[in-house]
Amino acid sequence: MQYFLAIIGGGPAGYTAAEKASKAGKDVVLFEKNALGGTCLNVGCIPTKSLLYGAKQYYNASHAQKYGVSAESVTFDFAAMQKRKTIVVRKLVAGIKARLNNDHCTVVNGAARVLDSIRQAWRIECNGETYEAENLMICTGSTNFVPPIPGIKDNPAIWDSTDALAATELPKSIIIVGGGVIGMEFATLYHELGVPVTVIEAMPTILPNLDPEVVQILLDKYRKAGIQILTSTKVESIDGNTVSISSSSSSTSLTSLTADKILVSVGRRANLQGLEALNDIELERGAIKVDEFCKTNLPNVYACGDVTGKIMLAHVASRQAEVAVGRMLKEIPLQRIAYNAIPSVVYTNPEIASVGLTEQQVRDFYTEMEGPAGIEKAGGVETFYEVKKLPMTFSGRFMAENEGETGLCKVLIERRNRTIVGVHCIGNPCSEFIAAASFAVRMGYTEAEFRQVVFPHPTVSEILHETIV
Repeated sequence: MQYFLAIIGGGPAGYTAAEKASKAGKDVVLFEKNALGGTCLNVGCIPTKSLLYGAKQYYNASHAQKYGVSAESVTFDFAAMQKRKTIVVRKLVAGIKARLNNDHCTVVNGAARVLDSIRQAWRIECNGETYEAENLMICTGSTNFVPPIPGIKDNPAIWDSTDALAATELPKSIIIVGGGVIGMEFATLYHELGVPVTVIEAMPTILPNLDPEVVQILLDKYRKAGIQILTSTKVESIDGNTVSISSSSSSTSLTSLTADKILVSVGRRANLQGLEALNDIELERGAIKVDEFCKTNLPNVYACGDVTGKIMLAHVASRQAEVAVGRMLKEIPLQRIAYNAIPSVVYTNPEIASVGLTEQQVRDFYTEMEGPAGIEKAGGVETFYEVKKLPMTFSGRFMAENEGETGLCKVLIERRNRTIVGVHCIGNPCSEFIAAASFAVRMGYTEAEFRQVVFPHPTVSEILHETIV
């Protein structure tokens, strides 16, 4: 049997593509060597958020007196949190299986590898069987990047994010190498459960890709709360439970740190295993290069998700899969991905949510477009854009539910056409309304158009309207 589409990888990109193509009546075969759902569902987004929610419940109960509630002898059961996490993951995996349960979709559990292309079809081998397909989609995801730090290999004190999620007991103390999204979410989890936390970040700030003003609010709160955060600090080596460091700033005079466990979370890299036969596929910075429809340079070969190295987020992978399958099906109009309007969330406490350009990116854009002479003539790069911002406390709902918090909503507006080009928020629960800002950026809304959008009252989402007004 020759399939219309063969998909390697059953994560958000893979199962979304399989569902869309099979619902269109096309025969699809999906290969997944582990569990459906990929990294996000099994050892990433969902289990992390399940544990974070448990930690937040404990934290809120322990600080309930702020709201006039007395809760004595508050405790938590980490094993029970882990058990609940496992149940949540299993239910969601079962849901994906149900979505793919149709006459046009075949799911094969095993490690697949591409063999070759013959008779205008791609051949894939899995579990000793050979499959042929007109189109091939690579959704092999990414793996944890292990930096070349002496002492990491075969060290029982070292964890990656998968190890941390599988642990049945909390560490007595933990050092987190990497102050990116994964590192700061785990810092939140352990801190709220009472574990002493140290974060080591080589860059001058944590979460370096986000708006600095928003990040500074989180940084100040976490340091005040007792999380030791060392920026501009490099890990030189690790010896058992001891981390040797060097600093390029005055942020620390320490030369070594010791903890029960050391969590290394310095990023992820594209997983190209099983694709050795595609030796002519074009790569870019170690990931598969794709066009606006997620098509590679090889005929009828597509790639979606983390393996493309674009934006390693589950919702990006799903959207890429929708666009790629739409291209295969020759849907009219052909859809494209609006990478400028991809929302991102950091599930710290408080949450950070953003979409569009940061202020630095806006400044860099106009500096490049106008050149030094144009910038000088205009009176400075600030004349090309406007920043509007308000504390989240301008929202009544936020005030009612976030005692002692201030937060921030920051909106970037292009002056010429008054369009909204970026929104950056810190404060709970900004993850739940950043989609409204994403819609505004995606559709090119002007501030006048956005003012006409009616937000329900009282909700924290009103802060978007209040900031722009």
